[in-house]
Amino acid sequence: MNDAPNSKAVSLGHLSLYSRFVQRLHRRYADVLPLLAPGAPTRDSLNAGFAALQATGLDTGAALRVLRQLTLERLAQLDCSGQAPLAVVTHVMTWLAEVTLDIAWQQVMADLDVLHGAPTKADGQRAEMWIVGMGKLGARELNVSSDIDLIYVYDQDGETLGNSEGRNKVSCQEYFTRAVKRMYALIGDTTEHGFVFRVDLALRPNGNSGPSVVSLDALEEYLLVQGREWERFAWMKSRVVAPRSAVVNGTAQALRAVVLPFVFRRYLDYNVFESLRTLHQQIRDHAAKRSAGHPERANDVKLSRGGIREIEFTVQLLQVVRGGQFPELRTRPTLDALQRMAKAGLMPQATADALGAAYVFLRQVEHRIQYLDDQQTHVLPTRDDDLAWIAQTLGYEDACAFLSELDAHREVVAQEFDTLLGGDRECKGCNGKNSKNGTNGREHAELDAVLTDFDGAVRARLAQWADNPRVQALRDDARGRLMRLLQRTAQWLGEGRISEVAVLRMADWIEPLLRRESYLALMLERPSVYERLLRLLGAAKWPARYLLQHPGVIDELAGGNLFDTRFDAAEFEAELQARRVALQRTGEDDEESLMNLLRRAHHAEQFRTLARDVEGVLTVEQVADDLSALADAVLRVTARWCWDRLKTRHRENPAIAIIGYGKLGGKELGYGSDLDIVFVYDDEDERAQEIYAAYVRKMINWMTVKTADGDIYEIDTALRPNGNSGLLVTRFEAYADYQQQRGSNTAWTWEHQAMTRARFVMGLQSLAPRFDAVRNAVISAPRDALSLKAEIVAMRERVRQGHPVKADHFDVKHSPGGMVDVEFAMQYLVLLHAAAHPELADNVGNIALLQRAEKAGLLPTGTGQAAANAYREMRRLQHRARLNEEPTQVDPATLSAERDAVLAVWQWVMGQ
Repeated sequence: MNDAPNSKAVSLGHLSLYSRFVQRLHRRYADVLPLLAPGAPTRDSLNAGFAALQATGLDTGAALRVLRQLTLERLAQLDCSGQAPLAVVTHVMTWLAEVTLDIAWQQVMADLDVLHGAPTKADGQRAEMWIVGMGKLGARELNVSSDIDLIYVYDQDGETLGNSEGRNKVSCQEYFTRAVKRMYALIGDTTEHGFVFRVDLALRPNGNSGPSVVSLDALEEYLLVQGREWERFAWMKSRVVAPRSAVVNGTAQALRAVVLPFVFRRYLDYNVFESLRTLHQQIRDHAAKRSAGHPERANDVKLSRGGIREIEFTVQLLQVVRGGQFPELRTRPTLDALQRMAKAGLMPQATADALGAAYVFLRQVEHRIQYLDDQQTHVLPTRDDDLAWIAQTLGYEDACAFLSELDAHREVVAQEFDTLLGGDRECKGCNGKNSKNGTNGREHAELDAVLTDFDGAVRARLAQWADNPRVQALRDDARGRLMRLLQRTAQWLGEGRISEVAVLRMADWIEPLLRRESYLALMLERPSVYERLLRLLGAAKWPARYLLQHPGVIDELAGGNLFDTRFDAAEFEAELQARRVALQRTGEDDEESLMNLLRRAHHAEQFRTLARDVEGVLTVEQVADDLSALADAVLRVTARWCWDRLKTRHRENPAIAIIGYGKLGGKELGYGSDLDIVFVYDDEDERAQEIYAAYVRKMINWMTVKTADGDIYEIDTALRPNGNSGLLVTRFEAYADYQQQRGSNTAWTWEHQAMTRARFVMGLQSLAPRFDAVRNAVISAPRDALSLKAEIVAMRERVRQGHPVKADHFDVKHSPGGMVDVEFAMQYLVLLHAAAHPELADNVGNIALLQRAEKAGLLPTGTGQAAANAYREMRRLQHRARLNEEPTQVDPATLSAERDAVLAVWQWVMGQ
């Protein structure tokens, strides 16, 4: 063996000439090599090259085969000299497949039409057949010696018109079946000029035992009834690659509507982990058998550990799991998908970059292996001179440096792949060899054996599952998952990592969800998610109720930076827009899909805040800030999307604004709070009232209607002028007149109280300063102190009568000395003194207003701060009680100091 590349190749300065395949091409086709235009081939230059080859007298089949040889010679030359990056090589090979398939199809159709006439549907239109490229062809990632995985699909059944004499009519199925045979002859048969592509039809419905071509209806039924998990991975990269006319005119989109629901499920789908794990093991077992007795075959850059396939599996697994809910992840090319994963937070950016670099490196190695002899192989050569040539074409000084880099990349890939698929490894004592239960295999673990690992209340609760229909109805593999999950739970309970209360709540939570097996799979595949879930359930009751309504949000617990970040409105809105664009690309952006998209995003973000809250990462004030910012963002997105879809819209952007009141206005939203909002507009169009009323109704419907994914917010518009009897949307001038007591129709004092907590939320920006001016004018208007006090005290009494409290209890909100006393006292001080003390007009919340009132001399020294501290503590207790679904009425002794601090303010301000 030689230790260095062929000296002749080096001396010529063309590294590609070392390739034995390239040498053969130069000997055979030297006279026609110039017929392919200089540079990297394009779709146009490939078509031109084919025409030039036909002009030399070659028939269609021969010209297609020679075109392939010229293309590979050019790619070897450009690639090995560093003039063609990976993307160029794979795109050229994909164009070659698309062009040659299109040419062959035109030839086949012309020939068959003469024999049988055009295939025709019931409506008289010509039936179409789509050539669907799977795998690397679908993703535009073909390698230089790749076969092409094809599936032939036609749109509708029918019959041909017959030949010129009206004879030889056949069904569309028969016509296209004959077309597929002729296509293989033109593309796949080996002749003196080789082949165009090796063709594999094994991915079609029912594999090699199924028909070579299927109708769209038959495909849809197959995927719905018989489609297997591994086929979802195969179809994910599917794409109509020919005929070109079907791609250009858009008729091929009909196929997408059938494929998308099969590949991407509506819920996060962790069931595919086991399917992919099994498929990968089968591939590894096959590779091991092939290399048995041939140790050199173990160096397979595609199928061996850390190879190309493991990168593809890593990406595809995350796409299939998440792609149903996050359409922006639906992309075919591996490198693009990696970056989208990082952007979506599914993997660190450094990991995506490392896997991307490994993918490029391994694919380039794969191409050089194939350039050597044009063999469909991915195994490193054993000849020293071949290895040295590969190293040299990749820029390495010798084979040792190259092999060291190869090992480093493969180790990165293997570690990431093992991490991703390692979640369902058996825990200590979980049906393995050391299992104290002695059960017969993990898939057949029985509940009575698992129960011995639990004690007391947990054991009694889980024992009820023995006769539970949901548990009994589980398939064997799902039941096995449940048992393994319980064994892991028992292990953690014994280690003190989780509480008994958490396990009891987990049992109550998961029981109604057992038919959705993907959640069992998720918790088994992601132990860190399951542990966080148990901690969350153990901390409070309300999270369990929320999770029962929106179980898909538990995947949010997988985020590594969940507790290190806060809600980011700009990022939230950008992600929603990216998902909307992704749905638009596939024609799925109907109203229901967009409404569900909004709901899932809102539920997920609210759950993230809830998780941070329960873990103690956020204060009560920070929780309210984040929930209020989330509501603002949802209103902005809803407003934009609804306007885009409003049939009567008359301008590019609506001249409308949303004013927030109550908890939204004061940025004190809690979980489940409704939104008090008022809609105002400033538009001179004569149809404005009608248009904006329809627009507002649409927005309210988008947020309140219950879809399969629930709702978002309850909307309360009762604070608009004239309340529920008034117009749903008000001209801004009329709103200002109403609030500022101009005219006969004016606001009540309680509406001015509400104005102290109002703010401009979103909309026409020119209205923001005008609203602030109206609000300041209302708050700062001169008032009679006695009349104002009497009205506010009367309102306070009505509220108290509406919320009776037991004599021996203290309600943190409604009892004398509770939170409502603070709110009413501050509203009185603001409305009476804001003119003299403008700092009180700011919408900064009651705690800050108490402090400002004391500083302004409106409260005795220390009184305002003491009441502020008391108010904060009451908010905290109220928040915790609601999280745990407990009453907010407590023993008066527990909050006596806080109650006295609030009563001191009330008595000072109101004299009562």
